[in-house]
Amino acid sequence: MVYIASWQEYQEAAENLYTKSPNKARYCVKWRSSEGKLVLKITDDTTCIKFKTYSSIFLNRFEALNLSLMQKMQNKRPTPIVHALGVPDTTKDADQMRSSSPFVVQPAGPAAGGVKKKKPKKKK
Repeated sequence: MVYIASWQEYQEAAENLYTKSPNKARYCVKWRSSEGKLVLKITDDTTCIKFKTYSSIFLNRFEALNLSLMQKMQNKRPTPIVHALGVPDTTKDADQMRSSSPFVVQPAGPAAGGVKKKKPKKKK
């Protein structure tokens, strides 16, 4: 097990390890709040790479790495931004999508199945 000191090296090594063998790779995250320690580990049974930090600065980087690995694990690519290319957006607005929805939205409240006020008990 090798601890890598640089975040950039760890991120590149982790993504390369996963792309090399996606069926065998395992990714583990350990957080110890009492110590404030974050340990990341990725392995494919032959290579094990670890990163350890006590700094909260790495949390945004950690979130970006998680997002990248999860997209690879789900076999999804990030969606391209259409507006930057100058191509008109062909998606519908939210109002148009709601109006074309086959489901009827009912207002909330007692008429829509809400809780009714109980009647008081009769006095004898």
